[in-house]
Amino acid sequence: MSVKTKRFFKKLISYAGFFFFIVAAGMLYWQLRNYSLMDIARALWHIPFVNLVLACVACFFGYLTLSLYDYLALDYVGRKVSWWKWMLAGMLGFAISNNAGHAVVSGGAIRYRLYTRWRVPGSDIIKMITFSGFTFFLGYAAMAAIGYFLVPRDMFAQSAGATFGVNGLFIVCLSVILAYYAIATMFCGKSIRIGEIKFQVPSIGAALVQTFLGLMDALCAGLVLYFCINPYIDMPFGIFIGLYVIANVAGVFSQVPGGIGVFESVFMMAMPETADKASVFGALLAYRIIYYVLPLIGVGGLFFGYERWLRARMKRWIEEAKQKIPHIQLPHKKHKIENEK
Repeated sequence: MSVKTKRFFKKLISYAGFFFFIVAAGMLYWQLRNYSLMDIARALWHIPFVNLVLACVACFFGYLTLSLYDYLALDYVGRKVSWWKWMLAGMLGFAISNNAGHAVVSGGAIRYRLYTRWRVPGSDIIKMITFSGFTFFLGYAAMAAIGYFLVPRDMFAQSAGATFGVNGLFIVCLSVILAYYAIATMFCGKSIRIGEIKFQVPSIGAALVQTFLGLMDALCAGLVLYFCINPYIDMPFGIFIGLYVIANVAGVFSQVPGGIGVFESVFMMAMPETADKASVFGALLAYRIIYYVLPLIGVGGLFFGYERWLRARMKRWIEEAKQKIPHIQLPHKKHKIENEK
């Protein structure tokens, strides 16, 4: 493949997110064209307080599950750090990547900053980020494959494109799971070199744990929306969670940050004609606030508090060092040059 072709495909991928966002925005407008902003705000306001509390509890356990991604990844590379450190790195990394998209860049950058400070080598951090990425995709691919059988076939019958997309998504997700398990079974204990880094092939047991952890993550995230939308839509939980994961995976594949617009349009497309679309969209907004905005504010506040505490401690150490050894002075640069001569 030539350099020009590679550049073309890179540009195509980078603009794909913008394209899918425009398409999703148009679909959302078509779905909500008969409703006003006041209808949506009223639906958001009328969600029962108990449901909002339950959604927040589900969100907390969801991010607790996400932090276990880092614990599992640390075990994969054979490193150990304090429990609060991998919890902070995991929750903050996912809070940022969920909102900003491009998890490898956004969530990976904050993990690199934290784990290098905690004396984890850069090569191991890259392995951890890769391993966590596979954990996420394994869990959501498994849930999407299960959801394919839970969601009725006529739910997307109004759109031939959506039906084709759901069928294609099922094939891709099932292929990813089977390929990963096959590699874990046949090449367990061996390593794959990519550049200067060796990736150890996980065992089938580790792959099963990854899948289970990803499933729990998807389940907790789905419960956040379920508690918000349940007052407006009477839908069996099995059908709901299948629809949720299909919409979520579609949002991830679209490369739109947080899947915003794509997730909502796929979800609302599956709603029956009798459903109040304004109420459904209001519940989706509540889900966005609880699962995306609140964790970013909460965990982000903890991170900035940690950074301030670390700077204060470093200043205190410097002051203590100056008091203990006041007679030691660093040579000036000019004197150092003269001595070298």
